[in-house]
Amino acid sequence: MPINILMPALSPTMEKGNLAKWLKKEGDTVKSGDVIAEIETDKATMEVEAVDEGVLAKIVVPEGTADVPVNQVIALIAGEGEDPKSVSAPAAGGAPAPAPKAEAAPAAAAPAPQANAVQGDANAHMSYARVDQAPVGPAQGAKPNGAGQQAGGNRVFASPLAKRIAKDAGIDLASVQGSGPHGRIVEKDVRAALQGGGAKPAAAAGAPAAKPAAPQLAPSMGADQVKAMFEAGTYEEVPLDGMRKTIAKRLVESKQTVPHFYLALDCELDALLAMREQINAAAPKDKDGKPSYKLSVNDFVIKALAVALQRVPNANAVWAEDRILKMKHSDVGVAVAIEGGLFTPVVRKAESKSLTTISAEVKDMAGRARNRRLKPEEYTGGSTAVSNLGMYGIKDFQAVINPPHGTILAVGAGESRVVVKNNAPAVVQAMTVTLSCDHRVVDGALGAELLSAFKQLIENPMGMLV
Repeated sequence: MPINILMPALSPTMEKGNLAKWLKKEGDTVKSGDVIAEIETDKATMEVEAVDEGVLAKIVVPEGTADVPVNQVIALIAGEGEDPKSVSAPAAGGAPAPAPKAEAAPAAAAPAPQANAVQGDANAHMSYARVDQAPVGPAQGAKPNGAGQQAGGNRVFASPLAKRIAKDAGIDLASVQGSGPHGRIVEKDVRAALQGGGAKPAAAAGAPAAKPAAPQLAPSMGADQVKAMFEAGTYEEVPLDGMRKTIAKRLVESKQTVPHFYLALDCELDALLAMREQINAAAPKDKDGKPSYKLSVNDFVIKALAVALQRVPNANAVWAEDRILKMKHSDVGVAVAIEGGLFTPVVRKAESKSLTTISAEVKDMAGRARNRRLKPEEYTGGSTAVSNLGMYGIKDFQAVINPPHGTILAVGAGESRVVVKNNAPAVVQAMTVTLSCDHRVVDGALGAELLSAFKQLIENPMGMLV
């Protein structure tokens, strides 16, 4: 039997990927550890290694193919003693095979020669981490039924937005057909059930009949409807890449499902700028006179937010549906703009790192982000993030929270401002910062306490060094 190579899940949220390039061709010998292909996700281009040996008998998905579902067969390896020419593709004409349906998943009792593989297969791994990926969807061996419900249990797999819409409309999710990965119910499934009337109303023990469906949100206009509003030839159509699609989806979900509120205050920068100048002036120089480091104001912002989270630990938390996770360390994301989108690499344990270490890490990750070479573990996780538009002259703005983060800090430009000190006008350097809070995690007073601790550290920067 040939060995299937599947489209791997290269991040916890990945559902589809683009097969950018094959590095092996049909008939080539493949050894464990050989890099066989490059996969483009919404965030990065990554190499895929083989873990089995044999001959690459059939390339099922040609390079350049977009939106290949996770766990779809992309190639076949002929095993020992097997004639590679006798291996045929699972779909005629070399076209990509249909995405495997959740109903066709192997039963839990089936033999599992690769028991530690994701979804029963370990033929495709990430080049930088030869470890099994976390399952996407139901656990291996679980068999979801046609309505998004896990066989042998009452758990229903659905997106948070789908759950909210179903709850508002009084729809029983167990009766909704899921079209997402592994039978997961997504927004369009619930809306289809509402329009078609095929879903059962939700019922509670001892409760009256479910209330009528809530008014539906007006659907978004399709491309043809939008284009009809403009004269032909007066615009250029720019197709969405995977990154822009993901950004659009996540921001809409964030604003629809996360109850944002905003807190803003001004921070004086004179002491920080003076200390920054002293630290940078003391940096050792190489033979060409180049300093070994150069701290930015943003490095101080990251450090101050990390220390503030330690001083206000209840704000160092994320929302996890039925619970709140309080973090022990301050893992701070840093928004990095790249062409066509942005990354948010995470500085881990930032509270315990020096300013020079934070500066070096951010520069390194920002550079690799612009080349889309970050690893998923470098831009996932964290409890908060910093978005700084001060270098563009933006005075203040409100950033959108990146779930599951509990907060995000928007940083404006530093500028000269006139303030009153000792009943007399004085000129100071100051910046405005705005903290966006998830009200499910951080209440108003808690957010204010965090922002006050941050301001104290920015205006008295020596507190970051002790």
